[in-house]
Amino acid sequence: MEVLSRPIKPTLVLRPRTSHSGHALLSLRSLKNPKSNLTRILRNVEAKAHIEKHVSTAATVDYSDPEWKEKYQKEFEARFSIPHITDVIHDAVSYPSTFCLKMRTPLSPDFADGYPTDEEWHGYINNNDRVLLKVIHYSSPTSAGAQCIDPACTWVEQWEFSCIPQQNLHDMEANIELYGSSCWASGKEIYFKPEEVKAAIVTCGGLCPGLNDVIRQIVITLEIYGVKQIVGIPFGYRGFSDSSLTEMPLSRTVVQNIHLSGGSLLGVSRGGPTVTEIVDSMEERGINMLFVLGGNGTHAGANAIHEECRKRRLRIAVVGVPKTIDNDILHMDKTFGFDTAVEEAQRAIYSAYIEAHSAYRGIGIVKLMGRSSGFIAMQASLASGQIDICLIPEVPFNLHGPQGVLSHLKYLLETKGSAVVCVAEGAGQDLLQKTNATDASGNIILGDIGAHIQQETKKFFKETGFPADVKYIDPTYMIRAGRANASDGILCTVLGQNAVHGAFAGYSGITVGICNTHYVYFPIPEVITEPKVVDPNSRMWHRCLTSTGQPDFI
Repeated sequence: MEVLSRPIKPTLVLRPRTSHSGHALLSLRSLKNPKSNLTRILRNVEAKAHIEKHVSTAATVDYSDPEWKEKYQKEFEARFSIPHITDVIHDAVSYPSTFCLKMRTPLSPDFADGYPTDEEWHGYINNNDRVLLKVIHYSSPTSAGAQCIDPACTWVEQWEFSCIPQQNLHDMEANIELYGSSCWASGKEIYFKPEEVKAAIVTCGGLCPGLNDVIRQIVITLEIYGVKQIVGIPFGYRGFSDSSLTEMPLSRTVVQNIHLSGGSLLGVSRGGPTVTEIVDSMEERGINMLFVLGGNGTHAGANAIHEECRKRRLRIAVVGVPKTIDNDILHMDKTFGFDTAVEEAQRAIYSAYIEAHSAYRGIGIVKLMGRSSGFIAMQASLASGQIDICLIPEVPFNLHGPQGVLSHLKYLLETKGSAVVCVAEGAGQDLLQKTNATDASGNIILGDIGAHIQQETKKFFKETGFPADVKYIDPTYMIRAGRANASDGILCTVLGQNAVHGAFAGYSGITVGICNTHYVYFPIPEVITEPKVVDPNSRMWHRCLTSTGQPDFI
């Protein structure tokens, strides 16, 4: 199978960055042009990332240089350093943190006695706490799932910032190696007075299990810090400009039980007003903390808002919480909603199996989420043990011909009497008629590969005179609208808390996530350059192929 043994590229291209202003992947024209809206910005992200990957050879690593490893590490440090309000507001004052697990509730409504200190509590993290981005030392580029920097697979430590406010922010830059910031406690210093904070939460894009869980934890943690003004922006970025939509006051009382239901308390939508209009609205409303829940496109918008705030020298923290049911955010182990999606997909797969197994020469087809990445389809197939064919966007396939999917379905009916197919929504788009239609977020509207396979399967067996009973199930909206399971509930809780810790620590233009089982902060541009995809040479995809027993369909 050719896709399983693809060679690595012998050269490494490093994307040039310049200080913190280099964090903006979005065109400066789109930020300055008042007629440029978020939809156009989101469309530019993929093209921008593509261009940056093919920069001039001046940015290519010269492996004959004995210092190439040190140079690579320095470039990595520059890319993964996380923006702080002191980068722009140099005289920003810090205060002792009002958050401490010994009290769990604010000391007083107005902090009349000043901010508390707790030097003996050891719940804070240190500036030097880091998490490795990659933990496997591959010995050869031919190893399954190998991710090598150079042809010799040299080990280079890549560390990420531990996610939580740091003890000494001013020493941060000197201590970065190739790390990510680890998150598990509050920091000793905060850069916002709780009584002066007006925090806003916005949920964008489509629905995803766990949205209400994150909203709830953000509100609860803000209140523990002592914040009294917390609002929800209704229906995504649209809520900043639509005069018919009013912000929703939030408190622990309001959000106490919202995690027991699916959907979003605040509502969701795609697209929205211009970046300039959003920041103007934030200034008018007095918002100085913005928590943005969404996927790659939404995070591109959040980064544009962050950059516009920096340009205006505003003391505003913009923090993202990655929301994508497809699990396609770069560098992160998983995103909230993914575990729930895999679990709920089992119901659809089991139903398809029963339908196929109970019918004479039955075939069950299940279409699952996954525009660019086949993680849900792959993991659901592994979990169920009932899938005979798994089709994902990363691995091309043919429907027709002796090596095609339909020929294998015929073989399965002849040998075992039934078959179950699991296909990701973004798989096989080359087999469908292309359109230039896009949704409000600028995403290309995909063709229905599940319905196409169903129709072609029926046609194939009818033409061959070989009877087959084909059933098609699409559980997409049932899964998206569901409540988060226990695993996602825990993840949402931690992400919501850490988003607030990061904002109070003075970070902005960052997102929270989990990397190698630890919670970290990432600069937003590093996670939106492209979707995370299934590596066809990875051990997990090999395990899926072993489970299904499917051949190559090329």
